[in-house]
Amino acid sequence: MRVVHRRPATVRCLTALTLGMLALTGCSTDDGPAAATASGTSAAPAPSPDRTAPSTTPTGTAPSGTAPSGTAPSGTAPSGTKPSGTAPSGTKPSGTGARWAGTKQFVQIDDARTADGRTYLSVRPAQKKPHPQFEAWVIVPGEGPYTEVSMTGDAQVLLSVPLGDAKHPSSYAQADFVGRLTARPSSDRALLGYDLSFDGEGRVTRVQSLYTP
Repeated sequence: MRVVHRRPATVRCLTALTLGMLALTGCSTDDGPAAATASGTSAAPAPSPDRTAPSTTPTGTAPSGTAPSGTAPSGTAPSGTKPSGTAPSGTKPSGTGARWAGTKQFVQIDDARTADGRTYLSVRPAQKKPHPQFEAWVIVPGEGPYTEVSMTGDAQVLLSVPLGDAKHPSSYAQADFVGRLTARPSSDRALLGYDLSFDGEGRVTRVQSLYTP
């Protein structure tokens, strides 16, 4: 009987297996540090606990749309702005004849005075209507306060009865007019009426009393 020895073939198989394992072990050992380094440099940022994307806004940067500190809010009027509703300079105060400038008015005259060489009249608008029996006028008294107006130095004064001496108007000096008017009681003054003409500054340029029987 012939015996066949297989030991050399077995030894060769074991040797080849050992060399293969050594080769694999060497490759794994050489690549380890490099792989670890690459992994550390290219690692992505870890997500936040609520699984949202990590914030990339730099610390201290103001969010978009936020106005910088110290900027006045929109709609705020700049300092020094003059409020609306302010009266313009040069406006004449109320209580003068400025509202009648350049017009003719029919009025009552309650009082008259002279000061600083100028004559002043206290007047109030009234109405007039023809007398039913005579060629005269009936005075319808007005209402409200009297307004003081001044007369120009050359203002014309025409007076009829009862202030004047005749039915038809005649010319008188301003001083005579003031004296005749103030000499009459207040009850009589309320029954008298006058046509007044005003210049462009609201001063009286002409006074004419109406004939009343």
